[in-house]
Amino acid sequence: MATSSISGLASGLNTAEIIDQLMQLEALPQTRLENQQATEKAKLAALRATNTDTTLLRDKADALSKATTWQTVKGTVTGPGATGVTVKVAGTALANTFNVTVDKLAARTQLGFTDSADMSDVVVAGAGIKITTHDGTVHDIATGGGTLTELVSAINASSKDTGVSATAVKTADGTYRLLAQSTATGATTDFTLTNDDESDLLGGATVSAGSDAQISLGAGITATSSSNTFTNLAPGVDVTLDPSATIGSKATVTVAQDPTTITDTVKALVTQLNSLLGGIDGLTATKTATSAGGALAGDSTARGVRNSLLETVFVQGGTSTMADVGIQTDRYGKLVFDEAKFKEAYAKDPAAVAAMFTAGATTAEDGWAARLKSTATLACDRVSGTLTSAIASRDATVTRFTKSIADWDDRLELRRAALEKQYSALETALSGLQSQGNWLASQIAGLPSWS
Repeated sequence: MATSSISGLASGLNTAEIIDQLMQLEALPQTRLENQQATEKAKLAALRATNTDTTLLRDKADALSKATTWQTVKGTVTGPGATGVTVKVAGTALANTFNVTVDKLAARTQLGFTDSADMSDVVVAGAGIKITTHDGTVHDIATGGGTLTELVSAINASSKDTGVSATAVKTADGTYRLLAQSTATGATTDFTLTNDDESDLLGGATVSAGSDAQISLGAGITATSSSNTFTNLAPGVDVTLDPSATIGSKATVTVAQDPTTITDTVKALVTQLNSLLGGIDGLTATKTATSAGGALAGDSTARGVRNSLLETVFVQGGTSTMADVGIQTDRYGKLVFDEAKFKEAYAKDPAAVAAMFTAGATTAEDGWAARLKSTATLACDRVSGTLTSAIASRDATVTRFTKSIADWDDRLELRRAALEKQYSALETALSGLQSQGNWLASQIAGLPSWS
């Protein structure tokens, strides 16, 4: 609702400014609400940031609480033949060292056919060809018009079923010879390729037999593989030969614990926890003569989360402490991580160190990472977390303030309209009085003068 006003035409007063000043007084309750809402919004933002950091901490702790994270063996290859050998290890692999000598590489079965022809020449005697694989399965392949082009296309179209592919190779005189080969490597990839009446195709073929890869491990022990990869050569250890590996070359494969990765992971967890603790300290700091208070000063929820997280580092019972693996608190209520001490403990007994971090059979047997995960989850769980609940409460408060401020907008608009109406009426009344005064003055001035 809006009204018009005539500012001071009759009274000479700046009524628009007077109304603005009066409205500032009227708006003081709304201003207090806006200030309170701003404070609540700052607390809400601080709680959300803390919740996000706590969620990141929970995820890092979750990873370290799993036994699979601690399976940190690493495989390396050394020696003169190292460039031709690679090793892949699973977490279940055991520390070990063994020598590998390359005896043979895996090869495909190849058939090089004797007769040459142009690509458009008919080379198939009959309606098609037969491919007989190692297991005795016979595949009848139609070749259309029987030209060399159609023959190659038909063989390649059947590769998924037959395991055979083909290409035409150009010779010195410009004609082409057929080269067929198995799509896989190994000693059991042999096949035959004939006309459908089992007569020789293209004058017969020279055979290059497929072969398994073979390596020697010493003491008369050899291993073979139809491919160049020896899967589970040792439990959890895969060794692969490069196709360019030199026959007779030797390499040493070593499988050992790798403390670097797990050390970095533990360090990252400590860093994340310290970052969260420092963030809460700043947000809950009280106001002093020289510094402003934090957005969550006096907030018990954030301070309670901080204390609970820090307490997880203390082992309840037992003879070991986290200090034994290089993790302890300092005088500022933060954690200090001694990498050298951790690596030393891990090298001495990887299983024992892992048990100090991972989830146990019961909650009472949980390691530090598992305890930290549980505590962080209590704070940031999306349904029942303490931080989540505090955020929901603050969010509801901000919403109530928003509604109250909007209600005050309506009240103030009505109040301004009333003031403008009153001052307009005042100006109108004063203008009328002035008109009457001016008329009376003119009447008096017109009266005759008497001496």
